[in-house]
Amino acid sequence: MATRLDELDRKILLQLQQDTTPSIEEIAKKVGSSKTPVWNRIRKMRDAGIITREVAILDAETLGFEACFFVLIRTSEHDASWQAAFLKALRERPEVQEAHRLAGDIDYILKVRVQNARAYDAFYQALISEVKVHNVTALLSMEEIKSTNALPL
Repeated sequence: MATRLDELDRKILLQLQQDTTPSIEEIAKKVGSSKTPVWNRIRKMRDAGIITREVAILDAETLGFEACFFVLIRTSEHDASWQAAFLKALRERPEVQEAHRLAGDIDYILKVRVQNARAYDAFYQALISEVKVHNVTALLSMEEIKSTNALPL
């Protein structure tokens, strides 16, 4: 169920989605309010689970993770034990940045960030040694055109 937000809440969240490092005073200035109401609203949005965490976003290429693969997985297995093993394997692999279960012809799509194709192959070999998959297609991203975690408030 969607939580009701007023215009000030939205302005605060838009600011926080861009950068959480400014002080409460700076955020209050940007959204046209004072410090105390902004702090109280942020605290309430944290308590309500709207703001779940604050993280540092790292530059993957600067750190040597130059290859991003989108991995399409089809499986012929759909029982609970296979799914549990598959989800465990994904959760234990830091290379997997995102994993989604899909409707349609493809069962899962993964976003995998690694140093290079050789590192992807090592990831792939480890994954298929742990869980049986019917078909895997890996697509190398040639260029990241847009990447954001911001919601369109």
